[in-house]
Amino acid sequence: MYQICTVNDTVRVPPGKFSEDTNKTILKIVQEQYEGLVDEDLGVVVAVINAHKSGEGKVVPGDGAAYYDADLDLLMYKPIVQEVVEGTISEITEFGAFIKTGPLEGLIHVSQIMDDYINHDAKLPGFIGKESNKKLVKADTVIARIVTVSLRGTIPESKIGLTMRQFGLGKDEWLKLDEKRKEKKETDKQKKADKEARAKGGDRLGKK
Repeated sequence: MYQICTVNDTVRVPPGKFSEDTNKTILKIVQEQYEGLVDEDLGVVVAVINAHKSGEGKVVPGDGAAYYDADLDLLMYKPIVQEVVEGTISEITEFGAFIKTGPLEGLIHVSQIMDDYINHDAKLPGFIGKESNKKLVKADTVIARIVTVSLRGTIPESKIGLTMRQFGLGKDEWLKLDEKRKEKKETDKQKKADKEARAKGGDRLGKK
């Protein structure tokens, strides 16, 4: 989930930047410092959109730089458990598929890729469903549900676990395959019921 958050921080502006526009200087400094950081409560800092100083700068003796209190508008991305997200498959391994969603990369474990027995095809590379014939390869666009989130100090340290086993998740074409499988099961079930009904009718006639 993306959201805009406003935070206040003290920003150090070096003497060499005093002649420049203060707000633009502060924005550039905090963009370099903040973007890519991860906060456990707020999520990932995708971008610093705006920065506005509040009051005059304070000079610390022996430093020479000016310190400004500033209000910062941050574009944040925070993954939420049970949230449904769209992403692109970035890598295929024997134990699962990695998906790029927002600024983070999550793992869809092999057991959570689809509601079917699957084979890992190293030549594709990708996964193929044994009964459904569903296929998943690198660069596929998919819909997945977040099931676990662990946010740490940096993007590489943060972990997301996702699933695509539920109906409506995965690739768009999988939904059509699921509907066909569902129709086939219902048809087979009806045929079986009709056959059993005819068999029972024949038994009753035979007894007469």
